[in-house]
Amino acid sequence: MHYRIEKAGLKDLDTTAALFNLYRVFYRQEDDYERCKQFIAERLDHDQSHIFVLYVGEKAVGFVQLYKLYHYIRLKKQWLLSDLYVHPDYRGQGFSVALIDRAKEWCAETGACGLMLETEKTNDIGNSLYPRCGFEYDGGHNYYYWWQ
Repeated sequence: MHYRIEKAGLKDLDTTAALFNLYRVFYRQEDDYERCKQFIAERLDHDQSHIFVLYVGEKAVGFVQLYKLYHYIRLKKQWLLSDLYVHPDYRGQGFSVALIDRAKEWCAETGACGLMLETEKTNDIGNSLYPRCGFEYDGGHNYYYWWQ
């Protein structure tokens, strides 16, 4: 199936926010398009994230969102692959791999040392996908969170 991947900007806000809302619903969050739209607008407006949207024809069917981090050992920029989503009607066609490949290209374009990500232990699809895309599981670290 023919597709294209484009870097999103504020002109793509409605499309990107709609996909982001679906992504959040997938992760058992409330449907809240307006808050998603505001969140994405702030990230794009302040250059805090980079989003790539995958289109089949004119329909946006998936996205990947990256945030800048810095790696203390490699002393270089790296990207957090924070969000990856493909609409259920378009899964199983290699679009997630295409979005990950675009994120890897972004690393090369920006001089970053690589990508990092985390996913739920119960995300069977992701936990199968990421190793196939060259990601290595880091069992040597515990990830802790503090929320206010």
